[in-house]
Amino acid sequence: MQISKKLTIGVVVGVAMLAVACQNAGTASEPGLQDTAALAAPAVAAAAPTPIPTAVPPTPFPAPEPAAEPASAPTPADAATPTPLPMARTQTPTATPFPTDDVPARLVRNWATDFTKHSVAYSEIISGGPPRDGIPPIDEPLFHDVSDPPDYMVDNAPVLSLEINGEAKAYPLAIMIWHEIVNDEIGGVPVSITYCPLCNTAIVFDRRVDGTVLDFGTSGNLRNSDLVMWDRQTESWWQQITGEAIVGELTGTKLEFIPASLVSWSAFAENHPDGQVQSRITGFNRDYAGAPYGGYDTIGNRPFLFSGQIDDRLDAMERVVGLTVDGHTVAYPFPIFEKTAVVNDTVGLQNLVIFYASDTLSAFRGRGYSESRVIGSTGVFDPNLDGQKLTFRQDGPSIVDDQTGSSWTVLGQAVEGPLSGKSLTPVVHANHFWFAWAVFFPETELRSGDAISG
Repeated sequence: MQISKKLTIGVVVGVAMLAVACQNAGTASEPGLQDTAALAAPAVAAAAPTPIPTAVPPTPFPAPEPAAEPASAPTPADAATPTPLPMARTQTPTATPFPTDDVPARLVRNWATDFTKHSVAYSEIISGGPPRDGIPPIDEPLFHDVSDPPDYMVDNAPVLSLEINGEAKAYPLAIMIWHEIVNDEIGGVPVSITYCPLCNTAIVFDRRVDGTVLDFGTSGNLRNSDLVMWDRQTESWWQQITGEAIVGELTGTKLEFIPASLVSWSAFAENHPDGQVQSRITGFNRDYAGAPYGGYDTIGNRPFLFSGQIDDRLDAMERVVGLTVDGHTVAYPFPIFEKTAVVNDTVGLQNLVIFYASDTLSAFRGRGYSESRVIGSTGVFDPNLDGQKLTFRQDGPSIVDDQTGSSWTVLGQAVEGPLSGKSLTPVVHANHFWFAWAVFFPETELRSGDAISG
């Protein structure tokens, strides 16, 4: 079994959240997790104050158990580095400085951040429980080849699929839910893979800013329940859902989003037989088969550590396909995909097609996905291919285009028919919880039924 090693860089509800925080803030896994020489060095957590206690709901969740060992020990292998993408496009900071006495003492401790610069009110930023990097990011992820995956990979388990310059990797949410940030390099591009369980926000960024590669970690803070990241180079704070620096030297700078999709492990493996999947050998002792946020996404639940106004057009925990195109922000509720696996639409001047697959399980599941519910997954694409606009429809279990009758996967690859082997261009999109999408993008237009232009 081959594994490649690349260098480059909250909390659950109630008691479970604190249990996760305590375990995340603990020591790295001890020798004995197979071949310790193959372990990536764990991220070094900066010194931080004692975490501020969080609210405890009436029904506690069980504390996680020690992580099970992988079935076999992979060995490191260097991967080729393809030609990198162009430098990330960033925006020049425009925030107005504020006096430092505007900053609560609880936020300032042990930080070298320039707190005179911020674009949001400090009262909106709260502690999530753990200290800085108490939920530890991963800086040197290890990977298994798709052709020889570990036994614990479940076909319907959710992974974040990413492909750049012909290199494809899958990041299981079972790992991301414990670490929230993976600093990696793929296709020659330094990236940060990020995931906030409280908002179900899985986002990939190009982590280059003005020629500098940033390494990201978890600040221990939240805003509107969403992860606030920090970079080690300037100690600026970043809102994960928007990719914008909100405190510090880089305030106002925006990271470039990279298209990625939450799909099932089997969907990724089918599309990328030569790809790789992140290993549970992380250098940290975590219960990757456990369910630290089990049941959190139940419809009717109240988001944790969220005091904002919930947009009542949908249930707070409903998933949506959210995207912004040509200044237009739209969201498609997941229930519309109960009737169709394909949505052809136009947003602004951009033609779009959304593919839906019903096989993906929720990450907020029982142990080992034993009690997980199916929630599905989506891909969003530009339907124009080789100068021709394609339109799509569902044909039984398949997605086909009207022009050639070719069959397509949820990741936008034609697998049968005249266009077999062709791929559509992916569009940046989200599968966030509605409350999170709506609070950061309140101007969002909800689209379903007659609102879809086709």
